[in-house]
Amino acid sequence: MNAKAEAVVTSIPMQDTSLDIWTSKYQLKTKTGEAVDKDINATYHRVAVALSQVENKDVRAEHMKNFAWALRHGAIPAGRITSNAGAEAHKPATSTINCTVSGSVQDSMNDILEKNHEAGLTLKAGCGIGYEFSTLRPKGAYVAGAGATTSGPLSFMDIFDRMCFTVSSAGGRRGAQMATFDVHHPDVIDFIQAKREDGRLRQFNLSLLITEDFIEAVRNDSDWHLSFPVTKKEVEEEELDLTDASLYVYRDFPVLKGYVVNEEGKVACRIYRTLKAQFIWDTIMTSTYDYAEPGFILIDKVNQMNNNWFCEDIRATNPCGEQPLPPYGSCLLGSVNLTMFVDYPFTDKASFNYEKYRKVVGIFTRMLDNVVEINGLPLAEQRHEITHKRRHGMGILGLGSTLAMLRMPYGSSDSVQFTEDVVREMAVEGWRQSLALAQEKGVAPIMEDDFEITPKMMGKCPQLSKDGYKLGDKLKGRVLHAKYSRYMQEIAKVDPELVAQLAEKGGRFTHHTSIAPTGTISLSLANNASNGIEPSFSHHYARNVIREGRKTKEKVDVFSFELLAYRHLVNPGAMPFSEAEDTKLPSYFTTSDDVSPAQHVDIQAAAQKWVDSSISKTANVPTDFAYKEFKNIYLYAYDMGLKG
Repeated sequence: MNAKAEAVVTSIPMQDTSLDIWTSKYQLKTKTGEAVDKDINATYHRVAVALSQVENKDVRAEHMKNFAWALRHGAIPAGRITSNAGAEAHKPATSTINCTVSGSVQDSMNDILEKNHEAGLTLKAGCGIGYEFSTLRPKGAYVAGAGATTSGPLSFMDIFDRMCFTVSSAGGRRGAQMATFDVHHPDVIDFIQAKREDGRLRQFNLSLLITEDFIEAVRNDSDWHLSFPVTKKEVEEEELDLTDASLYVYRDFPVLKGYVVNEEGKVACRIYRTLKAQFIWDTIMTSTYDYAEPGFILIDKVNQMNNNWFCEDIRATNPCGEQPLPPYGSCLLGSVNLTMFVDYPFTDKASFNYEKYRKVVGIFTRMLDNVVEINGLPLAEQRHEITHKRRHGMGILGLGSTLAMLRMPYGSSDSVQFTEDVVREMAVEGWRQSLALAQEKGVAPIMEDDFEITPKMMGKCPQLSKDGYKLGDKLKGRVLHAKYSRYMQEIAKVDPELVAQLAEKGGRFTHHTSIAPTGTISLSLANNASNGIEPSFSHHYARNVIREGRKTKEKVDVFSFELLAYRHLVNPGAMPFSEAEDTKLPSYFTTSDDVSPAQHVDIQAAAQKWVDSSISKTANVPTDFAYKEFKNIYLYAYDMGLKG
């Protein structure tokens, strides 16, 4: 590589704000506050050593060297790994895992309180956690054991909210929680409007589970039944006629035990009330327009595209939404800083170094796989889930900054194509490493499990029947994963031999990609490169900070990485909003305010095609953006195949 091009990112000095955040978030210190990591390279060295300890002794030094190289050239593990890997002597009870999802919250007081206890332990370990609360019966429903009516799922969410606040206050790190809620549930309107009550559920992000039949009901202006399961005991004691379609409906439900289930695996539910689907939709849109919540998870698409479609029913995500996970599911994260691979930035020779990029992705895949062995998760169910499937989520950061360095405006057709290309290369290289690691170290245990073909599986994947399989036949996990998951068949269009080998031999993990928001690691370790898949929010702003050892605030200038690089390499006086020819920025310096909501969706859709988990995406909408156009964004996202 040209020496000047190689030096571009390494020669640009770290901003004070970036160093301050590294010091407060990622620098390892003793309990008395003395620095263990003397600088950022020492942090990288600690992480590289910790992850190389998983390797056999005879190759450990070689892999440590490779890991350290990758960390200096764009591989950035997520915050829990960077903070906690190799830190056992100082933080013995912490985890390297960012994302978890609770076990299914059963409709009983015992289980609600048990899940609250488990969540407390999970948050204490430094993990974020997601839950589905629409498994709890609606407000006003009768509880036979108590001889009274229930206060409903939102009142129990208040308990989890308070627990999270208490645990995060005690541990000094803010807890993160996601609550999901099915659009079929009778209390869905209360959930949508929950945060209008001042101070309520402030430790939660809220997201609705939106189904395809609901979207169709909205488009057809149809009625929508709000329903909840009836128990077998209720059916027997009350002699309920479940064939009466005006009172009961069968629908998908994540819990089957104790309920009436038909041959298709659907659960009998009592209809509590019927509303126009359009009314519910308008309530969702109004709340999102005014309060930016609840979020929007297209849960059918999530499950259709899940690599583990044959054994998982996903109902919740991690707090930022980029990881849809099964009960007790966990996922470790990492991101590749795309700015590290731009040669000759801001020139007509600007290009992206795919060869170096693939090398970093390959090494980083091994690193993230090694994190599974040092997961530090507090619950046995969580540890089993992550070691059995070994899923991880590698993503990107700095997309907006990189596009500017390549002279592409964010949202342009060129930028959409680049986004698809760069994420596809990550995905394909990751699965090549999955095969190689499986041959070297062994497959994920799920790949060797036998799965009996059920009516539900046949319904999800008609290709099984076309290939001659019958109900009751058994197939290995590796075959169902590689040959019959919709996502892996997209990979097969690029490299059919690779996917055929994965079906025959099995891979090292079930999931490889996920694009997180990366806010803190982007601002710190990536020198304020744009976070995740986003454009930069602003190219220059002032930040008030209180430096360590001082009592007064100090105003500090913060530059986007692309502006920092441009000032360093091209024009030292360049500034945003300048109209003077000698300091004006080129038009390809875009910020989130310059990007239309439809362009945000286009970028996300380009990446989602090659991401096997999901993507955390923010679309900044101007305050004067028309409500009617705002509503259309969500239907456009649905039509573009997004998961949320």
